[in-house]
Amino acid sequence: MIHDPELHATLVRGLGLFGPLLALVALSAWRPPSRRETAAMIVSGAWALVTLLPLNLVALRLGWWTFHADGGVWLGMPVDLVVAWVLLWGPLPALLLRVLPVPLLTALLVWADILLMPLAAPVVDLSRLWLVGEFAGAVVCLIPALLLAYWTREGQLVHARVWVQAGLAFGLMVALPLFVLGAVPSGPTVFAGAQVVALAGLPGLAAAREFARVGAGTPLPYDPPVRLVTSGPYAYLRNPMQTSMIAVYLALAALLGEPALLLLALSALIYGAGFADWHEDGQLRAAFGRRWTDYRSAVRPWLPRWRPWPGRTPGVLYVAADCAMCRGLGAWVTARSPVALDLRPAAEHTEVLYRVTYETPDGARWSGVSAVARALEHLHLGWALAGWALDVPGVRHFAQVCADVFGAGPRPSRAPSPDRGRAPAAG
Repeated sequence: MIHDPELHATLVRGLGLFGPLLALVALSAWRPPSRRETAAMIVSGAWALVTLLPLNLVALRLGWWTFHADGGVWLGMPVDLVVAWVLLWGPLPALLLRVLPVPLLTALLVWADILLMPLAAPVVDLSRLWLVGEFAGAVVCLIPALLLAYWTREGQLVHARVWVQAGLAFGLMVALPLFVLGAVPSGPTVFAGAQVVALAGLPGLAAAREFARVGAGTPLPYDPPVRLVTSGPYAYLRNPMQTSMIAVYLALAALLGEPALLLLALSALIYGAGFADWHEDGQLRAAFGRRWTDYRSAVRPWLPRWRPWPGRTPGVLYVAADCAMCRGLGAWVTARSPVALDLRPAAEHTEVLYRVTYETPDGARWSGVSAVARALEHLHLGWALAGWALDVPGVRHFAQVCADVFGAGPRPSRAPSPDRGRAPAAG
C-alpha cells in the first residue's frame, strides 16, 4: 500500500487517464476502426462529454462525490479524470461493440465503474449516496452513448442520429463556449438570444435534416450521405451548416457584447474555407464526379443565391383539382415561377392521395404541411426560410392541425378503386 498521499493521487490520476487511453490505442492498433466505427467513436465521445460535465457539476452540488486534486482542475473537476471518464464511456465502448452486445457491455462498464470509483480515493471522495450518481450517469450518459455508437455503427435510425448530432453541435460549439466565457444570456437577453440562435441556425438544421431525408446520411464526415444533396438549403448555398454556425457566433457576439465569439466566428470561417473545403471537394469530386463539379461551379459556398439552383433535385407537387383551397395554393405557387417544380393534378397520381403531396424522382414523399414547406423551397430564399421553419417538428404539427380545422383535412383526390393503391395519410 502506498502511504504517500501525493504519490497515491498522482498514480490515481495517471492510471485513470492512461488506462482508457492505452486500451483505446490497443484496440485501434489490433484492428483499425472503419469509417462507421470512427463515426461511432466521435458521436459517443461527444455525448459522453456533453453529459458528463453537467453530471459532475450536479454531483458536486448535491454531494454525491467531491474531488481533491491540485492542478489541472476546472470548476472543481480534475480535467484528466473527466477526459478518462469520457474515453471509458464513449470511444472505448464504441470499439468494444465489435465483440460485445450493448446490454452486456453496459453491465460490464457500470460494474467496472462501481469497482474503480472507491479505488480513486483520495482524489475522489464518495458520499453514502454516490451510487445514486452512478445510476444517473449510467442512464443519462453511458446508455445513450452506447446506443448512439451502435446505431451509427449499424447505420440505423439516421433521422434520430441527425437530431442528436445537431444537439451535440449546439452543446459543444455554442453552449459550452458561452459557459466557459461566462457569457450565458440572462434576463431579457435569454428570449432574444433564443430567437437569434433559432433564426441563424435554421438553415443549418434544415441542411442536416436534408442529409438524412434525401442523402440517407449525417453531417459527420465519417457518416456522410450516400447521394449528392442539392435540395433544401443546398440549392441556395454550398456550406449552409458552417454559415449558420458563423451567423450564430456573430449574432451572439453582438447581443452579448463578447469579442471572443468573433474569434470563434473567424476560426470557423478559416476552417470552413480552408481545410474543410479542400477535404470536402476531394471526397465529393471522387464520389460524384461531374455532378459535383457542376454544382460547385453554380452554387457559392458562403453567399446564398436568391433563387434556387435550377439543377437541384426536381420535385412534383400534386394538388387536388376538386378542392378550392388546394387549387388556390397551386395557383399561388405557379404565379411565383417555381424552379425545378412541376405542379400536377392529384388525380393523375397512380395512388389515391389524401393531402397535397410533394414527390421527388427517387420516390421520396411528403404530404400536407410538409409538402407545402417543400414547395416553398422552389420559390426564393425568403420563402425557403419560411418553409424550413414551417417544417420543424412541433411547428409542423400545429400548422397541420390548424389547416385541418380550416378545411384542409384529408380527402381522397378521387374515388378509390380496387386496382389502385391507397397512399398513407401523412400530416
